[in-house]
Amino acid sequence: MVTTPIVVAPEIDFTGVRAEFGLVDEFPDEALAEARRATDRFASERDDRTDLPVVTIDPPGSMDLDQALHLERTDTGFVLHYAIADVYAVVEPGGALDLETHRRAQTFYLPDGSVPLHPRVLSENAASLLPGAVRPAVLWRIEMDEYAEPVAISVSRARVRSVARLDYAGVQRDADAGTLHPSIAALPEFGRLREVAARARGAIELRLPEQDVVEDGDGWRLDIEPRTEADDWNSHVSLLTGMCAARIMIDAKTGLLRTLPPADPDAVASLRRTACSLGVEWPGGMSVGAFLAGLDANLPTTLVLMSEAPTLLRGASYVAFDGELPELTVHGAIGAAYAHVTAPLRRLSDRYATEVCLAVSSGTELPGDVRDTLGLLPKIMSSSDSLAGKVGRACIDLAEAVVLSSRVGETFDATVLKDATERRDAEIFIPSETVIAQCTGAPAEGQRVTVRLVLADPASRRVQFACEP
Repeated sequence: MVTTPIVVAPEIDFTGVRAEFGLVDEFPDEALAEARRATDRFASERDDRTDLPVVTIDPPGSMDLDQALHLERTDTGFVLHYAIADVYAVVEPGGALDLETHRRAQTFYLPDGSVPLHPRVLSENAASLLPGAVRPAVLWRIEMDEYAEPVAISVSRARVRSVARLDYAGVQRDADAGTLHPSIAALPEFGRLREVAARARGAIELRLPEQDVVEDGDGWRLDIEPRTEADDWNSHVSLLTGMCAARIMIDAKTGLLRTLPPADPDAVASLRRTACSLGVEWPGGMSVGAFLAGLDANLPTTLVLMSEAPTLLRGASYVAFDGELPELTVHGAIGAAYAHVTAPLRRLSDRYATEVCLAVSSGTELPGDVRDTLGLLPKIMSSSDSLAGKVGRACIDLAEAVVLSSRVGETFDATVLKDATERRDAEIFIPSETVIAQCTGAPAEGQRVTVRLVLADPASRRVQFACEP
């Protein structure tokens, strides 16, 4: 899965970024009213699975909890129960809230808070899988063999109740201490087996460390927030479920897939040159997926490589189909067919892909509004993803400009990542500040240079360096 580095800096004012990209937290009155009176349209059809001790794993403070899991080790393998917030059940098709969520398409995350896909009364309350609350959910049951490969899949509507809200760092501490919550005691073994399976599929996983902006005396500094094994174990739960969903939809020849062509050889060669410039060893016979998987996620050099690695994955798209399979069904970074179904509170497409899986699994007709919407979603989601990328980049640029604004004139040691072209300056990496920026002076790719900060302007969000003679 591809992720974007996030700058966490509540003290920096991101109001201008929100205004520039038209991000508005408030919802139209009618949409908000619908959210406040929302009820479960499928209450009478649900199985009662409140006996299942599912738990959530999310960043600290998160309230929009889409997923809750229970993972059991059996004599023959594993059984995963994965409860996903049932958003389709509480959003009336064709209503004001439905229309507004189609306009937004996803939740946008900024360092000073989110701009949600759904009103918070739903996404952080009535529809969120908060601990101790009975909630409508779509419950996946995935039986696996001893290698954590799926052998049987079912999906149905249920009522669930989470028994604990966990976070990644806490799960990692518990795993290290051998005191994991019983509901996820099998997660490390499962996660490691799924890592082996990913390598065998040729998966390219971009495990991006997160950039953090923290106070440093009278100023600010850019840090890297550690990424834990628990992050990866939990992501494999969602990846597995998405692959199972894709298989269901492909077999039915109806659905919505997330697709990606194979990595471009020129992009692989460029990444190899960057690794060489940074002094990171990449053995000649090692695949790009194996190389990236072996990087220490918490090193600054890994941030650079992972930031460039998305060039391997250009061409990501959503593809809808109904009756005939598309030409491309595989996601190149995952090495398998894949669909988004695990984050419906935060991503519009998941709501509809989930309904396809439910209809196929139960042998019932796909709701007309779902079938009508499938063909519209690729354009909606692609446009929204593009906007999210621009917002994320603008936030990072602003934070870097603020952090460095008091240091204009200072010199830094840097590595040149990319040569200058006719249209842009050279690109450099400054490990002491965890900054990737433009640099004048045309230094050669791979060269270690001394650079001077000549511009750090928060108003324009621009940072510029010049190569010292």
